[in-house]
Order: sequence, then C-alpha cells, then structure tokens
Amino acid sequence: MLSKSLAAIVLSLATLVHCHYTFPALLVGGQSTGDWVNVRRTNNYNSNGPITDVSSADFRCYNSQGARSATTARVSAGSRIGFKANQGVYHQSVTNIYMARAPGDVSSWDGSGNVWFKVHEVPAVTNGGSSISFPAMNVDKYEFTIPSSLPSGQYLVRVENIAVHGASSFGGAQFYISCAQVEVTGGGNGNPGPLVAIPGVYTGREPGIMLNIYYPVPANYVMPGPAVWRG
Repeated sequence: MLSKSLAAIVLSLATLVHCHYTFPALLVGGQSTGDWVNVRRTNNYNSNGPITDVSSADFRCYNSQGARSATTARVSAGSRIGFKANQGVYHQSVTNIYMARAPGDVSSWDGSGNVWFKVHEVPAVTNGGSSISFPAMNVDKYEFTIPSSLPSGQYLVRVENIAVHGASSFGGAQFYISCAQVEVTGGGNGNPGPLVAIPGVYTGREPGIMLNIYYPVPANYVMPGPAVWRG
C-alpha cells in the first residue's frame, strides 16, 4: 500500500512539473543562445513552478536563490529577440515583455525602481461574450522587434506569461517569469515609457489578472500593465 501511495505522489509531482514551464533561453534573430546563458537562472529551473504573489521581490526576475550568473548578449536596435520556453505553453494565458535600462553593468543590477517599460504583449481575444481565445497558448516562444529608437545601453528583458485558467479568485493567476541580459547597440534617441516598478506594477486584482474565463465568458479582456512602448 505504501509503495502504491509513493508511486502516486511521484506521478503527481511529475505531472505537475510537466504541466508548468520556464523560459530559459534568449532568442536572437530566431536562434536560441542556450539555456540559462543570457537568461538569469530562475528559482523554478527544476520545478517549473509559477509565482502567484505579485508583491514578492521574486516577481521581478524570480532568481533570489541563485547568483546573477548570466552573460550579456549583444543585439542591435531594430533586431528581433525573444524567449523560448522549455516546453509548450499550454495554459490559457497572456504574455507581456518588459525592458529596463541598467545604469551601468546589467550583470550586477537588480532592476529596482520605476525603470520598466512594456515592449510587447500577447493579449486574449474576445468577441463580446461568445468566446475567448489565447494566442499566447500552444506556442513555445515569444518574439518581438526592439524599437529602432531605443537608446543604446545594457538592459534587462523580462518575459511574463500570465496563466489565467484558475484566476477566478485573488492569487489564482500563475506567473511564469524570466529575465535576460542584453546590450543594445546602434540605438536611437527614443524616450521609453510609461515607466513602472516591478513589483508594484500590479495589485493582483486587475481585470486581466483576476477573472473567470469560463462562465460567463468575458465580453472583453483588458491587458494588465502599461501601454506598449513602440518607439
């Protein structure tokens, strides 16, 4: 009986790990630079578990248990970068990507303060209450083009996938987060914004974070966070 119970626990844990995901790889020009090479290794690199507390210090880059050991990738303004997951994103979810310019060497910077701006989002799609769909679901990567007017410098790039399959109550949304380090070259004179702090950008009660996606089907979906800065 004990062996059967132990087997059930092991199977349950294996299923849980399989159900979740991380974003270990930076994509540059469509190609992965390797797992945890330019991406700071997150606390969940083995467990794949999400964050649910938007006020936690780990809500920024989810790497409090390890050193900032990532290297910094050189990318040019106007080029395409992104993140690749370690498996397909199968939760009903939406995705934001934020950037923050470091005051110096990004490898030793924690990203604190009102320094983050949104550069990309993949929202849910609704049609007035008949259905809701999630383009961020059933894919394993998210990519965007760095605005050509983004000033040159070193940046943190943060992916945030928000799984809302269980988000009908406070704290039910699951956040899957990673931060990459890049040095942008050939940039312009843009003024990115609005700038927000992470944590601090959300309360957890935003209509795009705390919602029931099943019944009644939402008539519209409001993406959490600031507007996308497109340069």
